[in-house]
Amino acid sequence: QVQLVEFGGGLVQPGGSLRLSCAASGSIFNLYVMGWYRQAPGKQREMVATITGAGSTNYAESVKGRFTISRDNVKKTVYLQMNSLKSEDTAVYYCSAGPGNRPASWGQGTQVTVSS
Repeated sequence: QVQLVEFGGGLVQPGGSLRLSCAASGSIFNLYVMGWYRQAPGKQREMVATITGAGSTNYAESVKGRFTISRDNVKKTVYLQMNSLKSEDTAVYYCSAGPGNRPASWGQGTQVTVSS
């Protein structure tokens, strides 16, 4: 099982940007599908973006054009660049990893708050 640690959450004004990072352990990082999910208060956890080992990406409709997921297989790190942030992006963001599209491991989560 891979261990995941997220960095980069915080408070940002609407329209601002944040970059989340997720550092992973394990020797087969490049084989995992990595992802970012989020959970807002009172809501279910939802997929934000995923990226395969080969770099194929998938995004939730609500973040297309604003968020970009990327990965560095040498550094075993996945990133989420978030631009044009909105109040509705406020949530705890979780990094995920798995051999397929269904996550098998989760990070501890990092809070992102978009507020003026």
